[in-house]
Amino acid sequence: MLMIYIIGFIVSLGLALGLTPLVKKFAIKVGAVDVPNARKVHTRIMPRLGGLGIFLSFVITLFLLLPFLPDIFTVREVNFIKAFLVGGTLTILLGALDDRFDLPAKLKFLVQIATACVVVFVFDIRLEFANIPFHTYGAVETWVAIPFTILWIVGVTNAINLIDGLDGLAAGVSAIAIGTIAVMAFLMGNIVVALICLLLLGSIIGFLYFNFHPAKIFMGDSGALFLGFSLSLLSLLGFKQVAIVSFLTPLILIGVPLSDTMFAIVRRWMQKKPIFSPDKGHLHHCLRELGFSHRQTVLIIYGIAAFFGVLAIIQSSAAMYNANWVTFVVICVMVFFLQIGAEVIGLIGKTKRPVLDFLARLRMKAGAERTGTK
Repeated sequence: MLMIYIIGFIVSLGLALGLTPLVKKFAIKVGAVDVPNARKVHTRIMPRLGGLGIFLSFVITLFLLLPFLPDIFTVREVNFIKAFLVGGTLTILLGALDDRFDLPAKLKFLVQIATACVVVFVFDIRLEFANIPFHTYGAVETWVAIPFTILWIVGVTNAINLIDGLDGLAAGVSAIAIGTIAVMAFLMGNIVVALICLLLLGSIIGFLYFNFHPAKIFMGDSGALFLGFSLSLLSLLGFKQVAIVSFLTPLILIGVPLSDTMFAIVRRWMQKKPIFSPDKGHLHHCLRELGFSHRQTVLIIYGIAAFFGVLAIIQSSAAMYNANWVTFVVICVMVFFLQIGAEVIGLIGKTKRPVLDFLARLRMKAGAERTGTK
């Protein structure tokens, strides 16, 4: 089985390297291009549809490997693969059409809900067990599981779009999250999730060769939505079927887009602006304003995503042994560094630094006390 994992990763990477230039030509031919504007960093027209290269590389490799996979999958695992393929296909088609025709937001939202309903009702994939920290595992009632799963799929599907602002950023952060899930899947012996993760990882890395700064192609909504959909299933449903991952793990996995969105909402509320109004206060914008180059900004956010990945692995490993105190420590560490980082970078606002100001006052007070003692 290990050899299948290795071969699958190499084949998917190779296919992405070969297919992405073809997708680029196709995108230009059909007019699926991204035109620069005041909110975008790039200054020239760029082909989109890069997500199509990721999707095709993944699907082709999966079908090539299927005849060689051991016949040991459970009914639920087979349904999971079918749900992933059908839902992923619907999502990539929606994203590709949006890359070409700029579909209305309401239409995209309705199609995403319909896709989530197909996953839940046709393939019976839903949240089954939950381990809320400091509580025991238990089955989730159907009336809670169904709407929660639909909301989770739709929400995470759109999450990657929020950080798709620099060359290679969204694809790289997705790769780190999926790589983290692969590690956890291996630790738990979940061969289906591990295989899907490695095939996706190979496809994304192959695409990143053309997407890292200076990018030759963008992954567009086709890539952002497909990777978001993939994360929604892999980060939650793929692990809930074995009921050994804490409820917080998937939230930590998407920590970069989730925290960026949270701070954007707070920032706009404090500035008395509409919550959904666009601005240039996102994480990558703030890092660029601090003087970091395009590549440096992307690599810094990769580091932040890797930090979240390590926390997710620690937290999920602790959940296996009901070490809930570890979950509490992870939450405290994560919240502290998020707040400090947001204040240093200026995600909330240039003058809003409550924690840093409090620490500065404590430092001044301690210094005054030492001086007085002497």
